[in-house]
Amino acid sequence: MIDRSFSETDLREMLEVATNYRPDAHSGRWIIEATHTNVKWEVVVEPEDTEQKLIVVTAYPLSS
Repeated sequence: MIDRSFSETDLREMLEVATNYRPDAHSGRWIIEATHTNVKWEVVVEPEDTEQKLIVVTAYPLSS
């Protein structure tokens, strides 16, 4: 996360205010659309059903 200039708290805030989501090309993963510091981001997540957790695979800003 540090190499992408956001913290765990920032990531949690992005997920809280997500604007949309869609299936990823990789089966079982989802792309969450969010905003952080007025920049649009995509957060790739994978639900872990047995433990009811959400695994964050990666997050990246969208370039304009």
